[in-house]
Amino acid sequence: MLPDVRGRLGRSLFHRVAGPEGPARRARIHGTPGPRWFGPERPIRTVHADAAMFTGGLAALLLQSLHPLAMAAVAAHSGYRGDPWGRLQRTSTFLAVTTYGTAGDAQRAVDRVRGIHARISGTTADGEAYHAADPHLLAWVHLCETDCFLRAHERYGAHRLDADGYDAYVADTARVAGALGVADPPRDRRALTERLDAYRPELRATPEARAAARFLLLRPPVPPPALPFYAVLAANAVSLLPPWARGLLWLPRVPLVEDVAVRPAGHALTWAIRWAMNPPPPSPADRTDDPADPARQGAVKARGSGV
Repeated sequence: MLPDVRGRLGRSLFHRVAGPEGPARRARIHGTPGPRWFGPERPIRTVHADAAMFTGGLAALLLQSLHPLAMAAVAAHSGYRGDPWGRLQRTSTFLAVTTYGTAGDAQRAVDRVRGIHARISGTTADGEAYHAADPHLLAWVHLCETDCFLRAHERYGAHRLDADGYDAYVADTARVAGALGVADPPRDRRALTERLDAYRPELRATPEARAAARFLLLRPPVPPPALPFYAVLAANAVSLLPPWARGLLWLPRVPLVEDVAVRPAGHALTWAIRWAMNPPPPSPADRTDDPADPARQGAVKARGSGV
């Protein structure tokens, strides 16, 4: 009974994150032979395979919303309200392809995103022009993702890295950011923090940003039985944000509650997601010793975040 429950939960989560074509995409990403941008020993593989990515991803969306030009582009062009799961699935697929896929597939994924960015432009309600391909805006999005994924893994990851490992993670993400058009992305944690701090004079919580926060935190597109679990995820995502970002979004900090209740619940939820999405060892009848078998590679490599 327990393996069946585990399997159903894992399949349901994977379907949400990766979409109906997720199993086929996973087999291609992990099973196609060829050189990769990142070898199996690279920190980016450790971080992006962990269930802590769920919390880090939500925190990154909240932090990204604080740049008025980036948020205006998201509000006008991303369809995050009308198709939030589709947006999540496209993002998770991009992360999986660039992290684990062949170099050719990774470059094609980057080229597709750059083509989309080239077509997205507009003007904010205050009359400021934006373009999604602007290296300055691309850098902001990249910095938020890298910082929040790193913070989430540092707090909730199953196999946490040391300081050098997290510096190497930042350097790994710079490889993808540079391909997307970010100019001189940071390559260690200190530079990442300095670049984030340099954006602070540009940041503010616009009505669009606060609407996005309400949608993500209070009106999430999840079925009612999942709402208590999502509430834990949301509370922990908020707890990852720097104090100044929480202040801009009117998200107060209650230290005692966060330390006594929020963080322990976050650890428990991350463990539960990891347990559900990491398949148990195959039975003798299903086991294969062929390292090139896509099913075996998908089970071994695609841990935690599900893609």
